[in-house]
This record gives sequence, C-alpha cells and structure tokens, in this order.
Amino acid sequence: MDNDFNLIGKCLVAMPHLDDSMFAKSIVYICAHNKDGAMGFIVNKQMSEFYFSDLMNQLNVPYSAEFDNIVLHKGGPLEQIRGFVLHSNDYKCKGTLNINTDYAVSSSIEVLHDVAFGMGPAYNLIALGYSSWMPKQLENEIINNDWLITNASNDLLFKTQDSEKWQKAIDEIGFDINDFAFTTGRA
Repeated sequence: MDNDFNLIGKCLVAMPHLDDSMFAKSIVYICAHNKDGAMGFIVNKQMSEFYFSDLMNQLNVPYSAEFDNIVLHKGGPLEQIRGFVLHSNDYKCKGTLNINTDYAVSSSIEVLHDVAFGMGPAYNLIALGYSSWMPKQLENEIINNDWLITNASNDLLFKTQDSEKWQKAIDEIGFDINDFAFTTGRA
C-alpha cells in the first residue's frame, strides 16, 4: 500500500474469518491514520453490563430519564474506562476534535451532559474504549484480507440497528461472502 493510503473517516468491516471475540463481525470507524498507526471505535457492539445511567451516575452528571435508553458501545479493547462520543459535526464543545467535514469526536463531560438532555449533536454514538494499531499493522491486516473498507454514513453509523450494521456494510460494498476464498498467497 502506498504512502498516501489514508483511512480517516472510513469504516473497516471485519471479514467473516476474523473470529477474535472483540472484532468478529465488527465495524470500526477510523478517526486517525498516519505513519504512527491508526485509531478508531467499534460502532456496532453494545455494552451489556454497563448502561448510560451507570456512566452518568459514576460521573455525577445529572441526566433526563427520557434519555436513559442511550446505548453505550464497546469502542475497543484499549482503555475501556475512557469514554468518547463520535458525533456529527454540528456540535462543538471544549476539546472537540474534527475528524473530517462530517464527523468529530468529543470526550468531555460537557458533551455527555448535552447528550443526556437532548442538546448534543444530531447524531452521536458513545463508546467506552478504543481500537488502535501500530505503524503498518492495519495495512498488513488489510493485505491479509482481515478487513474490507467502506465509506461512513449517518445511516450506517447512527441510524442502523447495531445487530444489522455488519450485514448492511457487507451489502453496501457489494461483497458476496460465498465468493471469497479465505486463503491468501503470492504468485
């Protein structure tokens, strides 16, 4: 892969043979990708043992009960106690980092408060933890057919049910799993 290859703002779609418990059938939104590696958030794996109300209570942040159904996601295996909000670029607060013209990420209590009262970004996804790759690690995983790459969209990231995101991404790519050989080689 050439030096200009950049995945910022793209989604990685796990190939069917990737059976790691964290990444099997996952979709990872890539927030950073450069010579130092890559970083992103899994956007289709919900937390089942920790809820929005738990997070808000732990941080002593008041919230409106009508937003108690907000889902928390497992952003990745690293620093699972750190929270991040991936969101549409219509919202800014202290510490918001623009990823591209469509999306940003915030990790302040302010964004959680605003989400909790319906004053936050139009689209958001709260992730605990993140995914990260060392230099050239992600590129090698792509060469080894561990990931497909697709464009991010509000529909895929925020509007589709988590349980349906992986198949939706596969379908949008036009990939037929039945046509794929799960071995690689070099001629």
